[in-house]
Amino acid sequence: MTLGKLEVAIKINELPRAKIVENGWQQFEIDCDGRIITVTIKPKVGKKLTDAQANYPQWVAAIAGKMGEAIENGFVLQEPNIQTFEKKPKAEAAQL
Repeated sequence: MTLGKLEVAIKINELPRAKIVENGWQQFEIDCDGRIITVTIKPKVGKKLTDAQANYPQWVAAIAGKMGEAIENGFVLQEPNIQTFEKKPKAEAAQL
């Protein structure tokens, strides 16, 4: 048997509605095709999302982490990490 590590990657392109939990941490839920993923992040990590919203006309964020505790219709994402990227509009096809 080979050992592996299960990680989940979720992509979003809009700022989630977060609620503040203890010590300024933010918690929000993401609906992924009917599965509800609960994410809790540090304020510094949450700033990446608000900076992307403020600085880029279009953006995408990749949220990665471990599959944690099962909840109704989904799970909790453990050790979430967020990377944000500016989304460049696709060049329109040249017309002849």
